[in-house]
Amino acid sequence: MTSTFFQRLSTIILLLVFPFVLCAQEYKYEIGGFVGASSYMGDANKTSPFKGINPAFGGVFRYNANFRIAFKGNLAWARVTGNTDGLDNVFPDNAQAKFDRNIIDLGGQVEFNFFPYSDKYAYMNTRRLSPYVTLGLGLTFAGGGGDAFVGPNIPLGVGLKYKLKNRVNLGCEFTVRKLFGDNFEGNNTLDNPYNLNSDWLKNNDWYSLLVFSVTWDFGPRKKPCNNIREFSDF
Repeated sequence: MTSTFFQRLSTIILLLVFPFVLCAQEYKYEIGGFVGASSYMGDANKTSPFKGINPAFGGVFRYNANFRIAFKGNLAWARVTGNTDGLDNVFPDNAQAKFDRNIIDLGGQVEFNFFPYSDKYAYMNTRRLSPYVTLGLGLTFAGGGGDAFVGPNIPLGVGLKYKLKNRVNLGCEFTVRKLFGDNFEGNNTLDNPYNLNSDWLKNNDWYSLLVFSVTWDFGPRKKPCNNIREFSDF
């Protein structure tokens, strides 16, 4: 009888202390898409980060290492435009230029959540809403007018993610892409127009993405509990 009492007591403790361990389910991966806007800053736009807004869209894959750290891959298409007409700075020989390009952005980023991100495990102070910062490395291809451009970029940004419901995430993210190469615009007038012997790290071309995403969780870390009655049969 004593043995039966302790078995039942153990069952009660397990059910009260470890309910999340037994039944909670967290997912390792996310996949989804995003839509938003792109803009350009460079020789044809030095002061207005949201001048010449154009559409952008793409897909995203995320691996959630834990509640704080995630690794993300993205493939994006965006349009960028620029025009020197009306700029305060004057180019040599009063030259004017404009461009209209399509870009493909492929990259990977690391995300750090300010709060433990989940809609479960409340005893760990998780939250279904969390801001985050992101940093990574990518590759940019620009074409559709003028000389083709291919070069690396460094994405840096901030975002906000929200667990709408089990396995569904909403996100908003703003990133800037620092480029390391000239002639992103595909126009010779904007390719080092003042013939400065500057280091390639000081290239002035950037573009930004402001996107809204929806992702779906998959790949459970643990199997959900099948039947807790096995603990109550003692």
